Amino acid sequence: MVGALMDVLAIAFWGAFFGSVGLMLAGSLAAFARSLQRVALTAALSALVSALFVLAYLGWLPIDGAAETRLLAHIAVLTAVTLGLMLLAMLGVLRHPATDRRVRGGMIALAAVVLAAGWALDAGTSLALSSLMAFGVGAAMLVTCVRSARRGDRLAWVAVSGVSCMLLAVTGLSWIALHREGVPWIVHAVTATASMAYLVAMATALWIRYSYLIELREVVAHGPSYDPITRMRSHAETGQMVGLAFFRHHEDVSRPIGVAVISIGNLYTLENLHGRAALNHALFVCASRLRRCVPADVEMGRLGDDGFLLLVRASAETQRLVQLGRLVAERLSRPVKLSTSAAPADLEEGQAHWVAQVGVGLLATTAQVQPSAAVSMARAMSRTAWSYATRVAWHDQASGHIAELPATDPA
Repeated sequence: MVGALMDVLAIAFWGAFFGSVGLMLAGSLAAFARSLQRVALTAALSALVSALFVLAYLGWLPIDGAAETRLLAHIAVLTAVTLGLMLLAMLGVLRHPATDRRVRGGMIALAAVVLAAGWALDAGTSLALSSLMAFGVGAAMLVTCVRSARRGDRLAWVAVSGVSCMLLAVTGLSWIALHREGVPWIVHAVTATASMAYLVAMATALWIRYSYLIELREVVAHGPSYDPITRMRSHAETGQMVGLAFFRHHEDVSRPIGVAVISIGNLYTLENLHGRAALNHALFVCASRLRRCVPADVEMGRLGDDGFLLLVRASAETQRLVQLGRLVAERLSRPVKLSTSAAPADLEEGQAHWVAQVGVGLLATTAQVQPSAAVSMARAMSRTAWSYATRVAWHDQASGHIAELPATDPA
């Protein structure tokens, strides 16, 4: 009875691992759909190769005896070489052609030597030699990751944690493969958890690379119209966005367009007190918070040096625009620690406590109104909102006046 329970626990842990593999494959498909084939291929190969290694070492392949052991030895060598080269490529170690040829040649030569030596030994010793080679390659990758991390590569620190978990997983799987019977369930649990942690670390590293490529593609697409500080449309590009939005609504002028302008009132003071680096950091934080809280169908862009513009096309009701204004005012008004130095070592050590003086102006209009007039009116409302307790001003259509948006809707 106890043995059956232990088997169930081991299967549960490995089931969670294969679930992680499935999630990583789904993520690679999403990346492929965004035309990032290289990132998608790396993620899919990492998941599939890791899953094949685990399946083989758990003894779930449809062969037995010496043939299975020989096959495991080959899988261990090929897995070590494949994952090792992919990790080095992700860290940029293989960027130079000469280094690429030398490293690939060395890895292939090592794999050939280990496989040739394995055929001169009995099956069990061959498997032990291949597992030792896989561990050695992982240890070499760990040293490489640590060296890259010490040189300031943030991505390498993620790889360090991933490779450390991989070494633990290889050790556990080697124990399981060499001693099929009598392996404690805790070994399965620790090994499966380490395998999942490796996949999570690799997925995180690939996401860092993925987000960088997304940003790079935006830069290439927008060119000088792309603002690198806020990673949004520049002021000029925002004007084109507004014109296009109003033009598309000319056929149905009754469909409302929600215009929201966010103005930050104390950026000039911040620059005078703490310098340009603190100002840039503040803009970066405000833009990041906007992107996290604004729905995907809302278009964003910079407006001047101290503001942002949001466009809600064909908003079904004014209530949605009101809720968006409240949310933006609340998120952007949260305190933040800003860096006052542009030195890399100081970027994550904030020294200036700052709270944005946020003003939000909300206007629900139609395509009959001139785009420039609508934006100017919403911007003026946002500056008026600096004096309001709720920091949100809106155009009350019932009275025809600009008023403070109540903190909550009336019952």
